[in-house]
Amino acid sequence: MLTGEPPRPLRTVLVANRGEIAVRVIRAARDAGLRSVAVHGGPDRGALHVREADASVALDGDDPASTYLDPKAVLAAAVEAGADALHPGYGFLSEDAGFARAVLDAGLVWIGPPPATIRDLGDKVVARRIAREAGAPLADGTPDPVRDAGEVTAFAREHGLPLVVKAAHGGGGRGLVVVRDIAEIPDAFARATREATAAFGRGECFVERFLDRARHVEAQVLADEHGTVLVLGLRDCSLQRRNQKLVEEAPAPFLTPGQEAELRASAARICRAAGYVGAGTVEYLLGADGTLSFLEVNTRLQVEHPVTEESLGVDLVAEQFRIAGGAALTGDLPPARAHSIEFRITAEDPAQGFRPVPGPLTRFRMPTGPGVRLDSGVEEGDAVDGRFDSMIAKLVVTGRDRSEALRRARRALAEARIEGVPTPLAFYREVVEHPDFTAVDGRFAVHNRWIEQEAAELLEPEPAADDLLTVRVGRRLMVVPAPGVAALGERAAPIRRESAALRLAEAGEVAGVAVTAPMQGTIVHVAVSDGQTIARGELVAVLEAMKMENRVLAHRDGVVGGIEAAAGASLSAGAVICRIDDAPDPGALTTG
Repeated sequence: MLTGEPPRPLRTVLVANRGEIAVRVIRAARDAGLRSVAVHGGPDRGALHVREADASVALDGDDPASTYLDPKAVLAAAVEAGADALHPGYGFLSEDAGFARAVLDAGLVWIGPPPATIRDLGDKVVARRIAREAGAPLADGTPDPVRDAGEVTAFAREHGLPLVVKAAHGGGGRGLVVVRDIAEIPDAFARATREATAAFGRGECFVERFLDRARHVEAQVLADEHGTVLVLGLRDCSLQRRNQKLVEEAPAPFLTPGQEAELRASAARICRAAGYVGAGTVEYLLGADGTLSFLEVNTRLQVEHPVTEESLGVDLVAEQFRIAGGAALTGDLPPARAHSIEFRITAEDPAQGFRPVPGPLTRFRMPTGPGVRLDSGVEEGDAVDGRFDSMIAKLVVTGRDRSEALRRARRALAEARIEGVPTPLAFYREVVEHPDFTAVDGRFAVHNRWIEQEAAELLEPEPAADDLLTVRVGRRLMVVPAPGVAALGERAAPIRRESAALRLAEAGEVAGVAVTAPMQGTIVHVAVSDGQTIARGELVAVLEAMKMENRVLAHRDGVVGGIEAAAGASLSAGAVICRIDDAPDPGALTTG
């Protein structure tokens, strides 16, 4: 235990979240002898986190904006339930300084850092200034948000490429666009601003030099209200897609003693300077040339916190409860006792650029045994809702050292069985055998662009389940149970090939002239107009699904017509966005 007994212990905690993190906090509350209260929107009334909590309060709505993202509704639920504390988890309102202030003003305990700290560190421009003043390593960047694409171009001419346009608020890889060619800057600036506005309600972006092929490393911090800051350990989170993490491990492997010392010392200085309290993470990039650069501070519990817990034998949520109750950090830093690797289980298709795919979990059988932990927000038979993040569970595997953790990971991943939606499980099975990740020759070659640049051969589609087929009904693709197909044996091969072809179709690549939505989502940008000539591979629209932007591309050359979708429209999978008709044959035209 790192903290002593709190002078004002909590009694009832409302968990302002859903899914696996809500279940995680609810279980920690039970371990700590606290009463837990869940909140839920209409679709989540029977969800696992609701079933696990001691009590629950319904929020009046079906979508994120009217439920988990509505601060007034969540706070009213806490008061109604008689909670004396609120744990925000991660995502949703967890880094909303205004919400934190409202919780405190209502007389509840906010399980997180002070509102002013959230505000300062949530603004990445201010956070960079704090880091600079604290003597943390920093890559070149703009001191303030950029006003337009012209300022981005000016930065590129002074500091070179590649660069990254990055949302000044929020995180999770949204509102972050890498630029490798000056000609890309206008589109990159527009896209980053649009994503930032959609995800965080604010579109300000800044620019910094992009460290190509960099490792993503971070420091887990605990701080109390008495001024003590401890850096518990370091993690590596380099294996990412769309700038969002997939695989994390602790301790961060293959760092030099000097790099470890700099990471720990600068993280502590930043948190002291910001007046940090609670659990938080200071993130860095480590360039291929050894350049270390501060990235951001996440003022909340991280998705990957279990690898620190398992490698050190610490319950970070329990520590959050005690720190929120006023306890002081009294223990020495625990030494690493093991090595832990976390695999995020998402409803995504790696073979299609990790495209989110909501749907029912017809099978969900996860491994057990020595060194295996599962943090899950779902059970078999539940449905993955396309209105929320695509992550459904986390598989955490621990061994005495990295070699044993990898052996156990291979066994655990081989045992896992999920059907109904695609997942990265097959991809992970390849990763834990790949020499770039296993580093059997001592060369750890994974970096934050590794998946896009070097792992294409690993992104093969998973075989479809024997009793599920993808079919086209009208203009929609649907996954349907077909138990009789299994009995057909080899005679079912043509049926399966057609099912796979439909399931793995590229966004927009459908038979005929129609361009359709590849999944349920919301149109955030239509890039074409009626009568426009377009070439195969050019952008048609941007569809946001499960908190990620997905680019819908033209599947053929031709002329755009019959646009049926506009920005803000909610579409079901298979809904028509527009047509791409054949261009007129110039030879067929006559004059006279």
